[in-house]
Amino acid sequence: MLQNVKFDTFIAYMLIFAAFVGCGQTQKDLELRVFGAMSLTDALTEIGEQFTTKHGVQVSYNFAASSTLQRQIEKGASADVFISASPQQITALETRDMLETDSRYDILSNQLVLASHKNAVLSVETVDILADDVVSRIAIGQPEIVPAGTYAKEALIRLGLWEKVHPKLVFGTDVRSTLAYVSAGNVDVAIVYQTDVTLNKNVKVLYEFSTETHSPIVYPAVVLKNSKQKQLAQQFIVYLKTSRAAEIFKKHGFTSLISDSGK
Repeated sequence: MLQNVKFDTFIAYMLIFAAFVGCGQTQKDLELRVFGAMSLTDALTEIGEQFTTKHGVQVSYNFAASSTLQRQIEKGASADVFISASPQQITALETRDMLETDSRYDILSNQLVLASHKNAVLSVETVDILADDVVSRIAIGQPEIVPAGTYAKEALIRLGLWEKVHPKLVFGTDVRSTLAYVSAGNVDVAIVYQTDVTLNKNVKVLYEFSTETHSPIVYPAVVLKNSKQKQLAQQFIVYLKTSRAAEIFKKHGFTSLISDSGK
């Protein structure tokens, strides 16, 4: 009988110890699922590595066109944080009550540019040249699904060029594929983000579009309502606002809209 009591006591202690150890391992085993606009790929990957080092939480990413990510979320894809290249997708999800209340922060801005292959001899003083015969093919993101394409269409419409250049347009499924057209020399020029040109040695900027020609390029970050790790998700967004994250975003060509003093 005494042996049985001792054995039962031993088992009880082991179960308590196992539960305690399990709690201690939880933080390390956690994975934060972040859906990010394709243009954020390099910057967010670097920031995620630092966040993992600092907080011991693994960050996994799903990068795609913002509208594609929006549709995936609407269909039930598992995500904790969504960072879009446009407020449009955030508003759509908010309308469907899929966002955590008061979790949105506008974290970044970008610049819309006209780019060509680095060896191109084309000189651009005004974008009116896009309507001339010297330019035969122009790549932009598909306006219905790619924010960079939406901004490009807005700019071309406001400049009175949309109808003139429409027959020349080649549409990319995201901003990186759009850039790939000009990087490979398959089009004369592409309308993309400054950040993407910064990362591609085969491409150069010919012209910067005035911010008055299109809606403000803003990257909002939000916590998804169905996230099972809302506290961690909010912690990640707070990290995106730190000076350390801002330095990484700046290195990749972004403009940080909010930067806290914390490292």
